[in-house]
Amino acid sequence: MKRVLSIYLLSLLIIGSLAFAMEPIASAQTVTRTTVVRTRYRHRRTFWQKHRDKLTVAGTTLGGAAIGGLAGGKKGAAIGSLVGAGSGAVYTYKIRKRHRHYRRY
Repeated sequence: MKRVLSIYLLSLLIIGSLAFAMEPIASAQTVTRTTVVRTRYRHRRTFWQKHRDKLTVAGTTLGGAAIGGLAGGKKGAAIGSLVGAGSGAVYTYKIRKRHRHYRRY
């Protein structure tokens, strides 16, 4: 009886060690995929960058109104503001070169 039990335990030990030595079945393998997440950080524009055109026209309008007001009173200020707004718009939308500079991060 002792001999049968020892053979049985020894055979279980051999079969158990073979189970760890064998390769796993292909259907039982789990496939792990790693994905690389790339985050892009957007450059936050300043107030000047957002409203550059409007601020340029408004500044030339105020400058023209100030010069016209000094030269000719209320009527001169009105004419100066129109001339300043017109010249600022021509400069902003027609004359000023707009080269697009794209930043690389």
